[in-house]
Amino acid sequence: MINPLRGMKDLTFDESQRFVHIVTTAITIAKRYGYGYIETPILEETALFKRSVGESSDIVGKEMYQFTDKGGNDVCMRPEGTAGVVRAYISAKLDRQQTKNKFYYYGPMFRYERPQKGRLRQFHQFGCESFGEASVYEDFTIIQMLAQIFDALGIAYTLQINSLGCPTCMPAYRDDLVEYLEGVKEGLCEDCNRRITTNPIRTLDCKNEHCQTLLNDAPRITGSLCETCSRDFEQLKSLLKNAGIAYEVDSNLVRGLDYYSKTAFEFVSTEIGSQSAIAGGGRYDRLVEFLDGKPTPAIGFALGIERIMELVQMPEKKREGYYMGAMVPEALPALMKLAADKRRETRVTLEYSSKGFKSHMKGADKVHARYVVLIGEDELKDGTIWVKDTETQEEKTVPVDDI
Repeated sequence: MINPLRGMKDLTFDESQRFVHIVTTAITIAKRYGYGYIETPILEETALFKRSVGESSDIVGKEMYQFTDKGGNDVCMRPEGTAGVVRAYISAKLDRQQTKNKFYYYGPMFRYERPQKGRLRQFHQFGCESFGEASVYEDFTIIQMLAQIFDALGIAYTLQINSLGCPTCMPAYRDDLVEYLEGVKEGLCEDCNRRITTNPIRTLDCKNEHCQTLLNDAPRITGSLCETCSRDFEQLKSLLKNAGIAYEVDSNLVRGLDYYSKTAFEFVSTEIGSQSAIAGGGRYDRLVEFLDGKPTPAIGFALGIERIMELVQMPEKKREGYYMGAMVPEALPALMKLAADKRRETRVTLEYSSKGFKSHMKGADKVHARYVVLIGEDELKDGTIWVKDTETQEEKTVPVDDI
């Protein structure tokens, strides 16, 4: 027997229903905010992620499914969604039009990491990306939209926010941080030592407990923000407070990708153990330019679908559609025609085998059908059907044409 690869799983039965409910809910809310669907390829040039996600990140350094294809191209399966959407945005020359564009996407991502609960090697994300709007009001709006998605799914969360500064205030802060890190580098892990020269701010996100102890007294970017970044961050906090969205400022929140600047945020759940982030995002005003596009402000987020699968409050399952069954074999042709007609407007489950009354009623219950339609000898002879409404328990025998 051939089983799925480690860290990859089939999505069936109850989980598939949860998946569809999550995606449908998120799409419905994203559309209300003016987002339209975009689909990008699963396979991209490796250079795309090295230039966007950053070679200092664990994703590029350790986790990508990377290989050389038969044409000699260095390619990889996408580890996240934002870089591909930005590449598509530039490929379509939307950066040259200087218009505002909003996209949502969902689909599988791939990272070669140690599988654990809610964290797989093939996993699914739903994400949104907004291009062309530099206002902090857009930062607030995209956080508000994500909060509404989680509220609609019945998921409790804590919102954590931070500001990562901009090209004006980041260089001076980076110098201060590097100076501090050089003083404690002997005690830092190998990854943190590597990041001192590649992307020092990423050391603040290290999960090594000893590193975190050494970094307790490290300078924080929130104390070095320029006037513009500080004003925007205060404005964001004010907007969240006025909207009744509770938040915490986490000065260690730097996200796992190199392309973020200014606003960074995560939604955290306390119900799924130590790996508690269920969604995150932030502003990446320089990424379009990094990938050879025209400078374009942008902000986005992604939520991990597997991460929230068990947290979702599923709506009560309603009975809908028809169950149709023959009690004698000769009735099947009439039911086939009837089923084809009704499928133009609703769901129909048609049982091909002729069965007894109780068996058909069990079948209808199993598929949560609202109406049961049966044809037996008498109905076949009279040109009628027997119909039962399983909610009102009303039963009648009516002409076939009257259904």
